[in-house]
Amino acid sequence: MKVLFLLPYPIGKAPSQRFRVENLLPLLDEAGISYALHPFMDDATWQVLYKGGSLLQKARGIAGGFFRRLKTILFEARQYDRIFIHREASPLGPPVFEWILKKIFRKKIIFDFDDAIWIPNTSSGNKIAAAFKAHWKTRYICRWSYRVSAGNDFLCRYAIQSGAASVVKIPTVVDMERRYNQVKEHHTGSITIGWTGSHSTLKYLDDLIPVIREVQKELDCTFLVIADKKPDLPLTDWHFIPWDPATEIEDLLRIDVGVMPLTADPWSEGKCGFKLIQYLSLGIPAVASPVGVNKDIIDHGVNGYLADSRETWLSALRQLISDTGHRTATGMAGYEKMTREYSVASLRASFLSLFK
Repeated sequence: MKVLFLLPYPIGKAPSQRFRVENLLPLLDEAGISYALHPFMDDATWQVLYKGGSLLQKARGIAGGFFRRLKTILFEARQYDRIFIHREASPLGPPVFEWILKKIFRKKIIFDFDDAIWIPNTSSGNKIAAAFKAHWKTRYICRWSYRVSAGNDFLCRYAIQSGAASVVKIPTVVDMERRYNQVKEHHTGSITIGWTGSHSTLKYLDDLIPVIREVQKELDCTFLVIADKKPDLPLTDWHFIPWDPATEIEDLLRIDVGVMPLTADPWSEGKCGFKLIQYLSLGIPAVASPVGVNKDIIDHGVNGYLADSRETWLSALRQLISDTGHRTATGMAGYEKMTREYSVASLRASFLSLFK
């Protein structure tokens, strides 16, 4: 079998693509399935995509992406047995490429997504592009696909309601054998509360900052942010580390207690809890909002805590910060659950079933 991967981003850059596609490629190697990776965007465009200005460079980059994608579809796609599309074949416009693959070339499409991408979610970095996005196309891609791979139950339900013929739940996972293969050694003394994510999710920290301030008045702790953009936080004791894949594990292991605040809305329901998966896979206990898949990942009081108010956030953080033994046991429970349910090894059969 030969599989063509149509990807939105350059290799090794975007978390969604890294952990839902690139992370799982060794499973295809083991199964003797050959594949080719075709990103839409090149590295130069990725470097300026979410920065202000550079409109001409962005436009050239997107135009170049459309040209390369059209060339791939027309002259290369027919030699492959399956076409794996992560999120969409092109970031702007209607699903023309998907339509060609399905309706003209009669290709079997495997469609993978891990966000509620049918819901407009405009940020300051993509206001112009948002006017050209066709969010409605997600339901058509689901309908045209041979199989749909969705990151949680909420996304699976949407795919089924859209008319998908076969839907497989594929959670976002980490490689606990090759990469996420360390466990946090918890200690006494000053504790680090940590958050990691992309610039688009920094907004979720706004409601948590007052809680962090209050905890810092009571206990010896600092706050750490690992992201691709430095935020402006109204805290006196906090640190920022630019996200770097080369030091990703080392930086995460600086965290003693991970946090994942969310707002209760449909967009958040579509999230796959990847921050929690990263924390727990390294033996770092977490506190999270009880929204969407967070409720499946966190076993309250066992591998972390679910918190939906100022009081419950404070209570959970106090327990984990003040008790080293409890923090160690809670982190180990998270590590064991990730090994069973959210590791590459645990996903092998489900992922390979997409290609049968």
